[in-house]
Amino acid sequence: MSILEEDIGNLLRQKGLTLGAVESATGGLISHLITNIPGSSDYYKGSITSYSNEAKIRLVEVKADTIRQYGAVSHQVAEEMAQGGRKALAVDICISDTGVAGPGGATPAKPMGLFYLGLSHQAGTYSQKHLFHGDRKQNKRDAAEAALAWLKDYLASLI
Repeated sequence: MSILEEDIGNLLRQKGLTLGAVESATGGLISHLITNIPGSSDYYKGSITSYSNEAKIRLVEVKADTIRQYGAVSHQVAEEMAQGGRKALAVDICISDTGVAGPGGATPAKPMGLFYLGLSHQAGTYSQKHLFHGDRKQNKRDAAEAALAWLKDYLASLI
């Protein structure tokens, strides 16, 4: 059990907020880590693993034009995933990820280990870009941990 996930749970409880996740390249790992905490059902409402572009469009209302223009691995898609997830899951805050875990799928413009994280809350929708340098499993782990660390910092900054 990680202290990070416990801290997130405590912050969500203190602030009376609910959480959801929309995952792509992490494949459910963020949700797995969050739900390792006993009592996470108090604040965690669920997740959508929208691995394909079709699932992103159909389940969390990412615009097909956004994917065509910027690609599935982009800050625009990460933000739309977080916004759509917040609505679909009816939560106060939603985190998302999209990326190239590797080893396939990489291009010169979008190398293996490139991830975009999204976070949506009533105060706004944001994204972060990360470039990890591990193998597939390590990149997924690093992205999930980066998303949770960002979530914790964001929650701690709320008044």
